[in-house]
Parts: sequence; C-alpha cells; structure tokens
Amino acid sequence: MSNRRNFIKATVLAAALSSIGMAANAADTIKVGILHSLSGTMAISETALKETALMTIEEINKSGGVLGKKLEPVVVDPASNWPLFAEKARQLLAKDKVAVVFGCWTSVSRKSVLPVFKELNGLLFYPVQYEGEELERNVFYTGAAPNQQAIPAVEYLMSKDGGEAKRFVLLGTDYVYPRTTNKILRAFLKSKGIADADIMEEYTPFGHSDYQTIIAKIKKFASEGKKTAVVSTINGDSNVPFYKELGNAGLKATDVPVVAFSVGEEELRGVDTKPLVGHLASWNYFMSLKNPQNEKFVKMYKDWAKRQKLPNADTVVTNDPMEATYVGIHMWKEAVEKAKSTDVDKVIPAVAGQTFPAPSGYTLKMDDTNHHLWKPVFIGEIKGDGQFNVVWKSKGLIRAQPWSPFIAGNENKKDAPVGK
Repeated sequence: MSNRRNFIKATVLAAALSSIGMAANAADTIKVGILHSLSGTMAISETALKETALMTIEEINKSGGVLGKKLEPVVVDPASNWPLFAEKARQLLAKDKVAVVFGCWTSVSRKSVLPVFKELNGLLFYPVQYEGEELERNVFYTGAAPNQQAIPAVEYLMSKDGGEAKRFVLLGTDYVYPRTTNKILRAFLKSKGIADADIMEEYTPFGHSDYQTIIAKIKKFASEGKKTAVVSTINGDSNVPFYKELGNAGLKATDVPVVAFSVGEEELRGVDTKPLVGHLASWNYFMSLKNPQNEKFVKMYKDWAKRQKLPNADTVVTNDPMEATYVGIHMWKEAVEKAKSTDVDKVIPAVAGQTFPAPSGYTLKMDDTNHHLWKPVFIGEIKGDGQFNVVWKSKGLIRAQPWSPFIAGNENKKDAPVGK
C-alpha cells in the first residue's frame, strides 16, 4: 500500500514539476497573434502578410528577441468570414493570451474585431490603407488614411501630368472602406468643381467575377466628351477578373486611366499585365523603390519564400501592406523595450513617436497623438512585368487625417483616441 502511495506521490510531484516547467517555458516566450485570412476571397492578399509577420518575428528572434524573450507566433485563419474574425480575435486574446495582434485587411474585418479588442483591452496593429473616420485607443494604423493615398491619387488624375480628368468613375467592392472613401472623394471632387453628373459610382460584392457589364458602362460614360478616369477600391480576388476584363475591352491607360488603392504587386501576379501598362496605383511603398532598406527587405522575403517552400517562391513579390506589417512589428518591439513591459496600458503610450527606417526609403514616424504613421505617398504606373514605375511622389512624409475635412462634423473631433 505504501509503495502505491509513494508511486502516486511521485506521479503527482512529476506532474507538478512538469507543469512548472511548462509554465516556465511559456514564460520564456511572448505570444503574438497573426489574424489574417488564409482561405476565402481575401487570401490572395492576406496570406503574404502572414508570411511577412512570421519572417519579421524570425528576424527579431535571431537578434535576441524582445526583453530577452523569443516571440512565439500564434497563427489563426478567419477565412474571409467577418464574424469569424471576432471569434478568432477573442481566442487569441482570451485563450492564447497574446501580447499583441497583427492582422485584418478589410475594414469590415477590423470593425468586426474592434469590440473584442476594446472589451479585453487587446492591442491591434492594422497594416492596410483604409477609409479613416476611426481613431481607437486599442489600434495602431500602419496603413494610409485617405489623405495619404486616395486624395493625392485623385489630385494627380486632375493634374496635367495625370491627364486632366474631368469625369470620374468611383468603382468599389460593396463594404465600408470603398463606400466611405468614395463619400470623401465625392465631396473632394465637388469642392474642385466636378458636378454630380460627372461622377459615376458602382459597387460589386466580394468575390465578384463578371465585370463585362460594368466595363461597358464605363466605356459609355467615358465616351461622352470629357476625359474620364476610374478610381478603383475593388478588394481581394475580384481584382483579377476586373483587370482581365479591362484588358479584354481594350481600355488603355491613355484612354481611361484606372488608379487603384487595393492592387499591388501581389494581386498582379495572377494577371497578364501587358494590356494594363500605364494604369496606376497609389500606395506608400512599391517593391521597385531603390534604396538599401528595400534591397534588404526584398532579399529577406525572397530568401524566406524559398526556405519555407512557398508556392511560386521564385516569383514572390513585396507590397505596401507587407511593408506596413514589417514596420508595425518593429515599432511594437521598440515600444515594448521602451516600456520594459508587454502590458498594453504601458505599451500604447510608448508607441507614440517611435521611428523606423522603412523599406520605402524614409524613416517613418508614429504620430505623437493620433495612432497613425506619417507616410510618403507614391503613384506608380503598372509595367509589363507587374512592377510599378513611380510617376509622382509626395515632397516628404504626410501626417494622417483620421477625420477627413470632407466629412461634415469632423472639424469638432479630437485628433487623439478617447480615453488617451
């Protein structure tokens, strides 16, 4: 009997020691969440952001980690399902106990997770251009606000170099980002003397693939005597059939230029880009930028793709939201080291004012109050190889306007999150 008691005691002791060891091991790492669609309509864009996050975490771990601890990524797939984003966010924060989450692409996914981050006091770094009209304490926005992408693009289209457009087609996927951005752009165009009759607005659902009818309408709208341009906020895998149909219809950039805000190097990988030469995209980074930081970044990602045996590893590209992901993770690391803690309430104020030498070739700065990066703006023409040739760039870094001056009532809104 005593032998049996001793055996039970030994077993309990071993289990206790094991659990202590496991706890110690867990305490030796800092968990970080990666919340991107790896399946569904948005996987075409978001999968590369997951890979960028993993690559950046590896880079940081190789250089000693954060506060002497290795970062441990926790990857989930919300599968382009907006309610599932909220569920997965809750899992990362409440169950996996991550210190920070890097993720989301569409604004509808970000809006879905916001209540969870506020309730559980989590921290989200959001890496994609968006419509503004939001400023949350628990979010840092490393993509562009409308004045850092959309407004400069339309100003360019109206300029002599951009073709002096007098009519505009606002074409987007049917959700909050395109509709709000186009509300801002419509007000901006009207402030420049463009009449409502010279603005056409069209929306298609996520995953839409038949663009024949819409492109026929664009051709008719453009044939009525005034120089016409298309402003595209189409998102996800719909970009492939849109650009294919644009090529099939023979709509050349010299006739009706298209400027896109959600088409980068990654989305163009699946398209024959020769008919699209000269069409435009407005971003804050292009893979084709020549500077030492970008050379390092592109090489790092190409090497990562080969080591991880990613699909089409020989032809991988980098793009703007990948750069924003990379910058965001490094800024979070710097803030944690400044705060000497991963505690969200200590990290948030430490992120303010952080700087990082980015692959864009600029030292980007997180604003002191408004949770957005100061960013350069580039407008690029699509080349035959799917890369971009920069035709215009801002004179320097532009401070974000989360609350657009073209939306009535915004003049009274604070340039800092509530509760900050």
